[in-house]
Amino acid sequence: MTDRSQVIGVDVGGTFTDVFVVDEAAGTARVAKVPTTRPDQSGGFLDGIGRQVEDLSTVQAVIHGTTAGTNALLERKGARIGVITTEGLRDVLEMRRRDRPRTWGLRGEFEPVVPRELRLEVPERTLADGTIRTEVDLDAVRAAGRQLIEAGAQAVAVLFANSYANPENEAKAVAALREIWSNAHVSASSEILPEIREYERFSTTALNAYLQPEVSGYLDRLDSALRDGGFGSEFLIVQSNGGVMDVDTACRLPVRTALSGPAAGVIAAAHIATEAGFPDIITGDMGGTSFDVSLIAEGQSMLAPETSVDFGMTVRAPMIEITTIGAGGGSIAWVDKGGLLNIGPESAGSTPGPVAYGQGNTRPTVTDANVVLGRIDPENPIGGKLERLDVEAASRAIDEHVGTPLGLSTTEAAEAILTVANSRMAGAIRLVSIERGFDPKRFAFMPFGGGGALHTGAMLADVGLGSAIVPRYPGVTSAMGCVIADMRHDFVQTINATVSSLDREALGRFMQDHADKGSAMLDAAATRFEARELRFELDMAYLGQTHTVPVALEVSVEGGTVIPPTAEQIAEAFEAAYRSAYGRTLPGGVQRVMNLRSAVIGKRPKFDLATLAPQDGSVEAARKGTRQVHFGTAWHETTIYDRLALPVGAEVEGPAILEQADTTVLLDPGLKGRVDAYGNTIITRT
Repeated sequence: MTDRSQVIGVDVGGTFTDVFVVDEAAGTARVAKVPTTRPDQSGGFLDGIGRQVEDLSTVQAVIHGTTAGTNALLERKGARIGVITTEGLRDVLEMRRRDRPRTWGLRGEFEPVVPRELRLEVPERTLADGTIRTEVDLDAVRAAGRQLIEAGAQAVAVLFANSYANPENEAKAVAALREIWSNAHVSASSEILPEIREYERFSTTALNAYLQPEVSGYLDRLDSALRDGGFGSEFLIVQSNGGVMDVDTACRLPVRTALSGPAAGVIAAAHIATEAGFPDIITGDMGGTSFDVSLIAEGQSMLAPETSVDFGMTVRAPMIEITTIGAGGGSIAWVDKGGLLNIGPESAGSTPGPVAYGQGNTRPTVTDANVVLGRIDPENPIGGKLERLDVEAASRAIDEHVGTPLGLSTTEAAEAILTVANSRMAGAIRLVSIERGFDPKRFAFMPFGGGGALHTGAMLADVGLGSAIVPRYPGVTSAMGCVIADMRHDFVQTINATVSSLDREALGRFMQDHADKGSAMLDAAATRFEARELRFELDMAYLGQTHTVPVALEVSVEGGTVIPPTAEQIAEAFEAAYRSAYGRTLPGGVQRVMNLRSAVIGKRPKFDLATLAPQDGSVEAARKGTRQVHFGTAWHETTIYDRLALPVGAEVEGPAILEQADTTVLLDPGLKGRVDAYGNTIITRT
């Protein structure tokens, strides 16, 4: 039997595909970074793995953070799908919450992912209390299904009113459809999101159907290619909530991958920082296309109940709170008609990439500014496919598009590009910290992604963060997060009752059902778990309020049976959560339980981060030479180091540059870096 000791994490970004390989037997880690292939991302995925692993039969698991679903939504490249809904609800997806893409103006049009002619109504009606007033007309359902098939629909979503309260009508309709549908792409809202609020439930289910053919086809291609290459173990996919799921679940619930890649990076950051003694951090994932920011307090990432991937594309599912702006290394700098310098949101991506890549782009990017200012070594570009960066071409592009219009020299224009990019990134950090009541002084900044560590000094200065921690392999942190992530399955069920009238037995049945389903999914996985964890919380508010607060429940399990909390325990927990959120309670207010949320988590083994640290070496041996680098208004003779050769305990004062294959770490004048026991670089002010 082949010894399977290697675990592979693969993160596919807009510009690069990152691979992180842990060999548990040897206690070593290897990385690879290759350009993302378009339109089929599987090419870069397999190329990256092939760079580091020759024999796939030695691999214990492959875990993938994917942007396939995100890109399909943003680019409107999902499948042609149909909707079958209750009479009178055909236009819920189009009406939304009567919001509009722009605040001002006379037009507020929006085209949902399902055209109106493919949104069909059938007779049925379930009331809000679960009573069925009108049985579903199955002949009408079958006729609608055949009409959609003839119209070329590749998937269908069944969206019935109040099916969260009683799924019977919807279940019958889905069973009838699955008998005649040509594939497995039939989504039911009561299976995807059994939760109150029609629009959010309809939108999430429709987007799930919209993604199914695209995502399942992509994952099937990857799975087949891995198997053909000799891989014989488990292929897992990262979810937006930071957990992982098997491929079958991902193909059935692709909407849960909406923020898969960025979530993996936050999971890795939380683990690395906590192990290093920094439980409070703000992450800054800077890739080629975007800058993703997330806050981690006391070692725990923040989960949001829903997000809008784009206007009108609401996904109601637990996901790590991530703020994204278009300020990646490939973001294009341009001057508008009013003479203002802008960065992004348009990106040069991996093809053609920044001007310095020499692949046909003529408009300057953030990376081009860093190259011109000497911060990136033109002789050793990351990614491995380019031999040299074209500094002269980058300078000409900056002159033409920024310098000349603004009357600046090449150096001044490049600094201006970085100033604007840094300002936008600092704004995103303030959004997740100061504007939510967190003091950035007590947080460390963790930059990662290919370009994040080039902007550390600017973030410390602009936001007032206390320090920074640069992980050992910042360019492939999201891929590392794939390896670290636990398996997690989330469930939700609307309760919609006051605490005084709550049926404790019914609540217990829902909790037990969620626990049993989640445990069965963990049991079906080939992954080994070190422990299992059950989490329950309620969405609650006072009667008459719209917004809810999450109320964590202390629940005991005896012999596999979940013991539900009493009404008194729920009331006390709600008062504490409400007071924590708003600073007060409402004496005499009627407490209302809206939803039960459950999470079943399988804790996967974590590799020892200390194995990433250098075992020997010296600061002098790591020194590679010097070069001129521009900071602010002057050029500085800057020492260049091989970062991975710096020993534990080594200290380096800025100005300095620490280079490695997947990224470049910049130490501005006035900063110093120290290598900790895990190989991270801790950056503080001198």
